Amino acid sequence: MTRQLIINADDYGMCRAANTGITSLLRAGAISSATVMTPCPWAPDAIATAARHGWDVGVHLTLTSEWNGYRWSPLTGGASLRDAAGYFPHESKTVEEQADPEEIRAEIKAQIDRAVALGLDPSHADNHMGSLYGLATGRDFLTEALGVCAEYGLPFRLPRTLDGMGLPPELEPFAEAAAARADAAGVVILDRLWTLPFHKREGETYESFKADMIALIRALKPGVTEIYVHPFEDTDELRHIMPDYEKRAMELRVFTDPEVQQALADEEIALIGWRDLRDVQRSR
Repeated sequence: MTRQLIINADDYGMCRAANTGITSLLRAGAISSATVMTPCPWAPDAIATAARHGWDVGVHLTLTSEWNGYRWSPLTGGASLRDAAGYFPHESKTVEEQADPEEIRAEIKAQIDRAVALGLDPSHADNHMGSLYGLATGRDFLTEALGVCAEYGLPFRLPRTLDGMGLPPELEPFAEAAAARADAAGVVILDRLWTLPFHKREGETYESFKADMIALIRALKPGVTEIYVHPFEDTDELRHIMPDYEKRAMELRVFTDPEVQQALADEEIALIGWRDLRDVQRSR
């Protein structure tokens, strides 16, 4: 088997800094795909741009709203999906504890339907902050997510193995069970899902981050792996929204860096998109 890689940019449509950063990478062909947060205010701009260029963009299923001064709400009226102020909860744990599965299903469908209504032909679906996976309490919403993806003919971000994710090995049976559920639903998933830490670590520089990304690329194994990032432009807007703006700017630079591009070439990594997996799913 060849080593196939999807490079996905999460959070398209979250804010203008997300759109300008991710659009620049899609335009340059430096990433394979992106996923758009349809409850967020800049989603129409992201989708209009993606549709105009025919880019590989999916739906970043959103059930949380993590920032204090910049928030978004459910598209549906589901009371179990809202906090006291009417927004999505800040944390995935709250979603797992209080969300009603049928309201989750309705919200997932509404978010995909909004993307389609805005002109997107979605390539896949994935999940903002892992709120559907049951990582915090063990209560997941994979039945609802996989059911909707099967209905719409969309692959879903779910790895067959936790290999390379830095998670305890005792969780591996949960990954295997989740993969079996996806197979039973006829939904195509990944072999592996990798990334680097979201937050800027003490002493981390762009050069050290780039070295870590090159090491990640060189460690890729046969099969389909997704590396996901959050590449935003460093702007006043972004600095007002989140404290980790420096890491977002690093992620924006790294896949257009000649050394990273050379590593991909040296390792003979085959870059693919989520549309390739969608084609496989829809041909079955």
